[in-house]
Amino acid sequence: MPPQPRPATVGLSPHLRELRDTVRALLGLDDDTAVIIRQFTYTEPGRPPLETVVAVLSMDGEAHRWTLHRPADRITENDLRAVLLPHRRN
Repeated sequence: MPPQPRPATVGLSPHLRELRDTVRALLGLDDDTAVIIRQFTYTEPGRPPLETVVAVLSMDGEAHRWTLHRPADRITENDLRAVLLPHRRN
C-alpha cells in the first residue's frame, strides 16, 4: 500500500504547498516544525482587504508569525525572503 499524505498536505493548493516548502527551506526547519499559511479577508475600514499570515510553530513551543498584506497567490519567494530572513534565528 502506498504511503498516505500527511494531514497537513491534504487539500493544499500547489502554490500554498510551494510557499510552505519555501518557508521551510529559507528558515532551515525540520519536519517536526509546523508551518501554517492562511489567507484572511477583512471588511473593516482601514484594513487591507486580504492578508496572508505565515506562522511557524516548533516542538519546543516557540512560535513566530509574519503578516504579508497581499493575497497568498501573489506572494513570491522574494517576498518571503524579505520578511523571514531578517528574523532568522542563528
